[in-house]
Amino acid sequence: MDNFGAVKDERIIDVREIEPRVRHTVIFQLFEHLDKTSCLQLIADHDPRPLRLQLEAKHGNRCCWTYLESGPDVWRVRLQHSAPGTGPLA
Repeated sequence: MDNFGAVKDERIIDVREIEPRVRHTVIFQLFEHLDKTSCLQLIADHDPRPLRLQLEAKHGNRCCWTYLESGPDVWRVRLQHSAPGTGPLA
């Protein structure tokens, strides 16, 4: 684990650097092409709850969502594919 809480095979994406109108599209594409053993860490300046709801609507319990940091200035979230038979987003 590094200073940002990253784990092996984790890609860190600072979504503040992505144009707001395409952020969710970019994140969905990254998640859908994510290797089953890898994960994404998203860094945002607000709670990405709307993204979580969209991911849950599209992928259901196939996406594991873990808050690593919860504001007030920075939110960090880890996304990874859930193992078959596991529960919904945490």
